[in-house]
Amino acid sequence: MKLWVKWLVFGVISIAFGIFVLANPIAASIAVTTLAGILFVLSGGFQIYAGIGEEHIWGKLLGIGLGALMLLLGLSLAFQPFEGTITLSILVTVLFAASGIFRLITAYQMRRTQFFWPMLISGAVSVLLAGYITANFFAVALGLLGVLLGIELLFNGASLVLLAFFLRTVKGDVRDRIEARMNKKR
Repeated sequence: MKLWVKWLVFGVISIAFGIFVLANPIAASIAVTTLAGILFVLSGGFQIYAGIGEEHIWGKLLGIGLGALMLLLGLSLAFQPFEGTITLSILVTVLFAASGIFRLITAYQMRRTQFFWPMLISGAVSVLLAGYITANFFAVALGLLGVLLGIELLFNGASLVLLAFFLRTVKGDVRDRIEARMNKKR
């Protein structure tokens, strides 16, 4: 199978999953929370194992302590996905607000450049989105992670489809070099 066809297939699958996720964002949010919990449990277990093998006492205590916290967080998310979804939605809202404020500050520092307006608009949209989520938190909290995942899958799929069409249309030398680089990374 040609490289561009593989990327096209991956893009179409990503778009299909994005539509599927957006059709039921609450179930997707709970699935994301459960998966995050499982990953935290695994990370915590590995961190504890690494901490036990540490030679220095402070490294051992820090490694085991951090691993225990990750393990407890993971168990909480995995066994209480509804509450975990709310917690992660609060975290996402705080991150939207913080990144928006940071971009607004950065825009102010860039006010005499051509990048001022894009940075200002980007920051303002993030702050407004955080405000909207906060104002309607109980209506949007359970589905927020699912909606964000669905949007990400749609945009990811669209970019992969565009990449596939780009690879299909580029000239032979360029395409051969791109395919050689892709195959070398495997």
